[in-house]
Amino acid sequence: MIPLTVNGRKRAFRGAPFTRLIDVLRETFRLTGTKEGCGEGECGACTVLLDGEPVNSCLIPVCSVAGREVETVESLGAPEKLSALQSSFLECGGAQCGICTPGMLMTAHHHLKSGGNADDASVRTALAGNLCRCTGYQDIVKSVLGAAKNISGSKKKGSGKMR
Repeated sequence: MIPLTVNGRKRAFRGAPFTRLIDVLRETFRLTGTKEGCGEGECGACTVLLDGEPVNSCLIPVCSVAGREVETVESLGAPEKLSALQSSFLECGGAQCGICTPGMLMTAHHHLKSGGNADDASVRTALAGNLCRCTGYQDIVKSVLGAAKNISGSKKKGSGKMR
């Protein structure tokens, strides 16, 4: 049994220790938001946060996350209550076919949450490990910058919480 925390909930995986984290998330825990693009760690579609840092879940054996915290795209919001970042992706057209979107969201979430700069160059650098075959990235960058603006505006109003 491999214990781990997923989106704040204690879970346990019973199975082969070298099962990929993405497969455990999608098939065992039914968290299908995380997508597989290449299966080789090249595209970033499967990005999740592991102890707060972005990782390619297709490269991580579940045995290496025992006792650790995993955060998936489902942690950001729900269809009826999107996070500021998800709302900005929707409003600015940052999502196209949807395969890369969860990884983009998790990487952007990490960038903003960790105090990354909210300028075009910084966002592009943060997202450099995430590939999208549908866009020229402009709407994705615009989405992250829009979320950063909304988040900083809500902090000034007193909410202080980034989700």
